[in-house]
Amino acid sequence: MGCDTGQDNEKPVHRVWIDEFLFAARQVTNAEYGRFLRDTASLSLSLSLLLPPPFWSDSAFNHPEQPVAGVSWYEAIRYCEWLSASTGGVTTGGNFRLPTEAEWERAARGGREGELFPWGEALPQSLPGYAERCAGYWKTGPEPVGRAEPNAYGLYNMCDNVHEWCSDWYAPGYYAVSPERNPRGPETGDRRASRGGSWRHHIKMSRCAARSSIPPEFKYADYGFRVACDVQLQVRG
Repeated sequence: MGCDTGQDNEKPVHRVWIDEFLFAARQVTNAEYGRFLRDTASLSLSLSLLLPPPFWSDSAFNHPEQPVAGVSWYEAIRYCEWLSASTGGVTTGGNFRLPTEAEWERAARGGREGELFPWGEALPQSLPGYAERCAGYWKTGPEPVGRAEPNAYGLYNMCDNVHEWCSDWYAPGYYAVSPERNPRGPETGDRRASRGGSWRHHIKMSRCAARSSIPPEFKYADYGFRVACDVQLQVRG
């Protein structure tokens, strides 16, 4: 985990062990988030009403298969809670949640340890289709999910499109004190960690080890998320 040639907050490079987990192949889409909004709107009025993201009506962001953009960390957490409650864990046996930074980096690498990107060392600008994607959706917003090639684990858009919220609090020096097993970030903080690239950046794709963070209440046009889940054994009678 980490990168010797990256920013200071990616050092030192260190090995961590994480328990098996499940990870969504795609970022949460507008269509999926719309079902969440409709369902929660019908719940008891005693619950705080969830409003659509600020870019919900913008044609550059509201294609059903684009990743939902402009959700805060708190709203991403509520989506995970709603998804867990509405499915009852019938698919996985566990509750849905945001990934930790360590889980995200493990997933992004797709088994390619020590390399900069999910596909290897080549710069993003050299990839087939990069210029076309920049001239298309990436010019004004994120592209629909799952259109680029997946990594070796079958995960799409792991290092591009929108930043993805992680569960951890962020601290730039955390790697120096991180536990070896299942690191989950500092106990407290002012900013939540995020990973992945952004359609707004000059270089649209991030390195696997690149870290970012913003306050959890912020709603940026290049912030979305995907869900993770613990693997739990199903006990049958």
